[in-house]
Amino acid sequence: MRSSDETISSQVPVILMEVAERIVVPRFGALTKEDVEEKKPGDLVTIADKQAEKEIETALRMLTPQALIVGEEHAFAVPEIVDGLAGADEAWVIDPIDGTKNFAKSSPDFAIMVAHVLSGEVIESWIYQPMHDAMYHTEKGAGVRRNDQPIRRHAERTRLLGAAYLRFDPLPCSLDLRRSWSSCGIDYPKLAEGEIDFLLYREGKPWDHLPGALMVAEMGGRTAIRTGQSYRPGISAAPLSVIPANQWEQVRDALGIC
Repeated sequence: MRSSDETISSQVPVILMEVAERIVVPRFGALTKEDVEEKKPGDLVTIADKQAEKEIETALRMLTPQALIVGEEHAFAVPEIVDGLAGADEAWVIDPIDGTKNFAKSSPDFAIMVAHVLSGEVIESWIYQPMHDAMYHTEKGAGVRRNDQPIRRHAERTRLLGAAYLRFDPLPCSLDLRRSWSSCGIDYPKLAEGEIDFLLYREGKPWDHLPGALMVAEMGGRTAIRTGQSYRPGISAAPLSVIPANQWEQVRDALGIC
C-alpha cells in the first residue's frame, strides 16, 4: 500500500467516529418533529443525515481533492451524480446514516458507511455502528476486521436462515427467512459473522451495498443480481442476493439465480 493510501485508510475511521460523536450520537433519542422529513413516502431523512454527510464529504475532499463524491442525500437531489461512479478514476460513496428509520425511532441498529472506489472497483470500505461500538474495516485482498481484529464466520444450522427487509414470495421450503435489521450496515456484518446465511434485497443503491459487498467478497461470498452478475459500481439492478462462499450453490439453486 502506498503511503498516501495508508494515510487515507487511517484517517477515514477517525472521520467517521468524530462525526458520529459530534453530530449523530447527540441526536440519538433527541430528534424533534422538525428534525425529521420524508424525501418520499416512507423514506426518512433527518438533520443528522444531512449534517453528517456534509461533514464527511468535506473531510474526504481534503484527503482526495479530485475524487468524485457520491453521498446518499446529495444523490437524492442530484440523481445523475451516480452515473459517474463506474467511470470515475477515484470516488467515495457515503451513507451518512444507514437505517435512518431505526435512528429516528431510537433503535441502535444504524451505521455510518463509506466505500472507496478506484477505477470502478471498491478497494476499501468502512461500516461504523456507533451505538454498538463496532468499526468494520474491509480492504480488498486483506480481509475484514472488527475493531482491528480479524473476524471469522461462525454458523451451525441445519436449515439456511436468510434475512430480508420485505417479504420475498414464494420462498423455497428449504430456506428460512426472517426480517432484516432494516439497515445494510447491520445486515452485512451479521452475515459476515454467521448470524444469518444469506440476504435478499429489492433495491441496489450503491451507498447501501458497496461497503458490505466488499466485506462479503473478502470472505469468499458474492453479492449478485438475478442474472448472477456480481454487484459493483455502476450496477443498480435488483433484486440482490448476498450469499457467503460455502452457501452459494445451495442458495443459488433454491432461489433460481443463474
